[in-house]
Amino acid sequence: MRYATLLLQWRFLHFTLCRFHANPLPRAHYRVCSTSAWPGGTRGRAQSLFKPADGPTGAQAAEFGHLPDNITVLEGESVVLRCKIDEEVTHKAWLNRSNILFTGTDKWSLDSRVSLVNNNNSDFSIKIEQVMVADEGPYTCSFQARNQPRTAHVYLIVQVPARIVNISQDKSVNEGEDVNLFCLAVGRPEPTVTWKDFKYGLLSEGEFLEITEIKRHQAEEFECITNNGVAPPDTHRVKVTVNYPPVITDVKNMPAQLGKTAILRCEAMAVPTASFEWYRDDRRPVESDNTLKIKNEKTRSLLLFTNVTEKHFGNYTCFASNRLGASNASMLLFRPGAVYGGAASLNGRLSEVGLWFCLSMSVLMKV
Repeated sequence: MRYATLLLQWRFLHFTLCRFHANPLPRAHYRVCSTSAWPGGTRGRAQSLFKPADGPTGAQAAEFGHLPDNITVLEGESVVLRCKIDEEVTHKAWLNRSNILFTGTDKWSLDSRVSLVNNNNSDFSIKIEQVMVADEGPYTCSFQARNQPRTAHVYLIVQVPARIVNISQDKSVNEGEDVNLFCLAVGRPEPTVTWKDFKYGLLSEGEFLEITEIKRHQAEEFECITNNGVAPPDTHRVKVTVNYPPVITDVKNMPAQLGKTAILRCEAMAVPTASFEWYRDDRRPVESDNTLKIKNEKTRSLLLFTNVTEKHFGNYTCFASNRLGASNASMLLFRPGAVYGGAASLNGRLSEVGLWFCLSMSVLMKV
């Protein structure tokens, strides 16, 4: 009952809070001192200590008055709440809201993280280890000295670094489809979320990023950045792959000398990577000529002639395909000085229209 009376008669305290980090920062150690006026003068008033706490150079010192002050601590840190007393005290207690933590040396709190640091005529201090969000709230030191109740209180704010907790997986879509990415983050205070476009350096605010009718040039990595100023930003990247059918980008007519080697090149851009086939008229020339060889690379195909003869001169067609479609182009292997009516052409037709139709249908049926 004596302690309940103390709660109803808060009047005075000299209060110091010392804060400690596992990894000290410039703002990691400081002492805060508070006093309230003694009724009728200064008789019996506790001394004010306006000096830095023991610790690194540059520690801060500040006074907070009889109104509650906000003290900030990071989640996972340890904090010491210190009552500095310089007069005879008969009873003393530490409280969190209406919950009694300690009365003198008697521990009322069941939390193993809360401990008594000092309990003497000049210092009544408690320590909270591995501070959690649930520890946020008002703390009060109350004591009885010379039959006068004294109190001081502080509001403990617990900050949590911004952290991404859920984000879109890498995506593979077809050109022209809509893409929706999300990035969910938590933290105290509430963090901001920003999407960054690496290719063009564009920024988009908010948890959701929408791309309407995506184009092949928009295929890239997008980075989600979340920040609340408590710690360095948390980031995560999402890769977006855009699929599209082959487009043949480079073909050339090539001169060749009898008895020499020659090469016809066919290059195609596609996602997924294109498969290549070569035709002359309605036949695959490699199947019937051991002097020919096909070399396929990632984005191009080479038709190699190891020993050019008269029968090799003429028109050849490169056919590139993937599961989304196909493209073809025709080119000439010719003797230097010879005159031909046609030139290399993109999307040139095969000599047999029926063959081209059958190849295209075959590709589409594989999708």
